[in-house]
Amino acid sequence: MDYGLFTMPSHPPERSLYDGHQWDLQQLRWADELGFSEAWIGEHHTAPWEPHPAPDLLVSQALLQTQRIKLAPGGFLLPYHHPAELANRVAMLDHLAQGRLMFGVAASGLPSDWALFNVDGVSGQNRDMTREALDIILRLWTEDEPFRHEGAYWTVEKTGTMYDTLKPHIKPFQQPHPPIGVAGLSKNSETLKTAGELGFLPLSLNLNQGYVASHWDSVEEGARRSGRTPSRADWRLVREVFVARTDDEAWEHSVNGMMGRMMREYFLGLLGNFGFTDYLKHDPSVPDEDVTVEYCAEHNWLIGSPETVANKLQRVYDDVGGFGSLLLFCFDYSEDPEPWHTSMRLFAEEVMPRFANVVPGEAVAVG
Repeated sequence: MDYGLFTMPSHPPERSLYDGHQWDLQQLRWADELGFSEAWIGEHHTAPWEPHPAPDLLVSQALLQTQRIKLAPGGFLLPYHHPAELANRVAMLDHLAQGRLMFGVAASGLPSDWALFNVDGVSGQNRDMTREALDIILRLWTEDEPFRHEGAYWTVEKTGTMYDTLKPHIKPFQQPHPPIGVAGLSKNSETLKTAGELGFLPLSLNLNQGYVASHWDSVEEGARRSGRTPSRADWRLVREVFVARTDDEAWEHSVNGMMGRMMREYFLGLLGNFGFTDYLKHDPSVPDEDVTVEYCAEHNWLIGSPETVANKLQRVYDDVGGFGSLLLFCFDYSEDPEPWHTSMRLFAEEVMPRFANVVPGEAVAVG
C-alpha cells in the first residue's frame, strides 16, 4: 500500500494567503523527505477555509523544493477553465515535472463557485462542462490531425500549419498524458463511474467506510460501460490521520487542535448544508446532531498511537475490500508544527511499513 497527501488546501480564515501557501510547501517538503509517494492539491475560489484558486502555482514551486514525490492538482475545476488553455498549461507543467505530475480533475461542488462563474450546478451543468472539457483536452493531447470541436460550451479548432510555421504543438511530457485522477464523495458517485469508464485513478474522500465501500461499485459500474477491468491498486482513500506516541496525545492534538477546529467551524456544517451528514455515520440511525467532531474522531478518523492507527487502518481496508493508497488529509498546524510533523513521521515510519506487502483486494493481517 502506498501513502500520500490530500490537501484542499485548508487554512483558517485569519491566515494570510502567503503564510498559508508557505505552510503548504512545508508539508510537501516533509512528505517528500518521509517517502510519501504523491500529493493532491485542490482548487477553490469562494471558500475562506479552502483558499487556493490555483493549485498549479503550488505544484510548480513544490517541484523545485522536492525530489521524488509526485504532485497533482486534485483537481482542476474544469468548468472554470478554457480547455485549450488548460491543456497547454498542464502539458507545460508536465515537462517541468519530468514524470512527477498527475492531473486531477473535478466538476466543482460549491454553489458560491458556481455563482461566481455563472455555472448552473443545480441542473448538473458543471458535470456536463467537465466531461466536454476533458474530451477536448484529451483530443488536443493525443490527436495529431487537425480537428474542430463545436460543443455545448466550447468551440475549439486545432488547425494545421498556418503561414508555414504556426500550429498547435504542445503535448505532455508523459505519453499519451499524465495519469488522470478524479475524486468522488456521494454514494453511487457519477464522477467515480467516469473514472471506471475511462480508466482514471479514483479518489474517495473522507467519509465513513460504510459509504466509501459503495464507491468501488461505482468504479466497476463505469468500467463495464467500456469493457475495462479496474484495479483496486489504483484506488486512493482520503482519511483524517493523526499519530502520536499515545492515544490520549493524538486525541488532544486532533480533536482539540486545528483538525477539530476546521471540522467544527467549517466542514461539518458545510456537509450538513449539502445533506451529506449521513455519509459520516457508522449507523444510519444516529441523529444528525450527534455527528460531532468527537463522533468523527471515534468512528471515522485514524488517530492514536502507531499501533492504534495501524489497527484502525486494517479495519478500513477490510471493510472496503482493499485499496492501493491512503492519502492523509492535511490541516494547518503552522502555529504549532511539531506535533503534525511528528504525526507525519510516525505515520510514514511506524504505521505504513506494516502495510508494505499488502496486495489490494486481499485480506492481510498487518505485521
